[in-house]
Amino acid sequence: MLSRLVAVAALVLAAALAGPAPTAHAAAGLTRVTDFGANPGQLNMYVYRPASLPDRPAVVFALHGCSQNAQLYADNSGLPELADRHKFLVVFAETTTANNMSKCFNWFQPADTRRGQGEAASIRQMAAHTVSAYGADSGRTYVTGLSAGGAMTSVMLAMYPDVFQAGAVVAGLPYGCAGDLVAAGTCMSPGTDLTPAQWAQRVRDAHPSWSGPWPRMAVWHGDKDTKVVPRNADELRDQWTALHGLSQTPARISLIGPNSTRHEEYTAADGSVAVEVNRVPDIGHATPVDPGSGPQQCGSTGTVNFQDSLCSSHWITEFFGLAEPVEDDGLPAPTGLTVGDATDTTLRLSWEPVDGADGYLVHRDGAPLTTVGATSYTDSGLTPGTSHTYAVAARGADGTTGRLSGLVTAWTTGGTAACWTASNYAHVQAGRATTSGGYTYAKGSGQNMGLYNIFVTHTLKESPAGHFTLADGTCS
Repeated sequence: MLSRLVAVAALVLAAALAGPAPTAHAAAGLTRVTDFGANPGQLNMYVYRPASLPDRPAVVFALHGCSQNAQLYADNSGLPELADRHKFLVVFAETTTANNMSKCFNWFQPADTRRGQGEAASIRQMAAHTVSAYGADSGRTYVTGLSAGGAMTSVMLAMYPDVFQAGAVVAGLPYGCAGDLVAAGTCMSPGTDLTPAQWAQRVRDAHPSWSGPWPRMAVWHGDKDTKVVPRNADELRDQWTALHGLSQTPARISLIGPNSTRHEEYTAADGSVAVEVNRVPDIGHATPVDPGSGPQQCGSTGTVNFQDSLCSSHWITEFFGLAEPVEDDGLPAPTGLTVGDATDTTLRLSWEPVDGADGYLVHRDGAPLTTVGATSYTDSGLTPGTSHTYAVAARGADGTTGRLSGLVTAWTTGGTAACWTASNYAHVQAGRATTSGGYTYAKGSGQNMGLYNIFVTHTLKESPAGHFTLADGTCS
């Protein structure tokens, strides 16, 4: 009976990640490698090799999503196109129904996510074989993946920081979020909220003897993703910025691509980008692609989980250092953004003008709000006693948008403290509390609320917004 329940749970999880069945596409030329050494995870290895390569080429490992395979991922992700342009190898690792009924990488299964074991060890062996058989540069080895493949990308960076210099997680999850199917479902939605230090420790515990530099991390997530909720982008950011000893506040914010994807950079002391987060507007659970022959275009939208947006593989390739960076000849970020008068329902913004600007795009809470022609704006219709974060970008006469300004956070006046009485389980599900080690902690204050279950009940008071404290019998 237990094995049957596990099988059913696996099907449910896989279906949630997978979406509808894929359709066929014209095939990119992949070569299957059947003898790449030890293969404890029973994976398949496919290589895409451009017609010409330099000595010691870089190599990018690509991990498909649930219900997909290596060929489908190659045909639609745009990675072979980028490999042709910039002369690097791509290795497509592939799992099968023998490992997982819906061909998901087993990112939540300890036997497949520990150093030297299972699927993770098979991918590591592929990396060693690529160096010995293809002459790849072991110092320029990278990994990316979608959904379950994105979560497995997190695994590879945590388990093998001595192999992979950087990774890009697309619609994926932080390392160590789940050790079984039940926890995996919670991680996907509503998400698991730990402190940056707690997330970082999970990575350190994966390879305790590692004392070298941590890989760089790029996070990609659609803001309409309901299968692996966007909260996971924040948790990934927290995990990898903490590992690099960085703040969770970005050093720079800009808009990239034709759809104005919000691009956040978290920089090391030398100015290099250690972590970046890309929040893609108006797409769900998918790899963002932009079909076409332009220098920043790639991919295909003819099948599930590849949505028309921007060519994420172009930007990932650039993050890995395998492509020339895009020339930044756009308008600079506005300076001097401040919030002046505040009422119960309005906040007034002002900033310094930018030469050449034809208008300004105002962002509220991470999303575009409105375009204005002046260097001030009054945001109205707000709720009393709430906080909002703003940024502004200049727009040219041709409609192109420059870099975002620094962020500023402000509060409306008025309002009363909100109170909720519920079980610890319900508080966590609603985002008012977090769980760690079987216990529940109030979000913001960190107060211990007791065991994470449906039997322990508490009242939480929220003041200010997002900060919760225990208020049993005292909330008013």
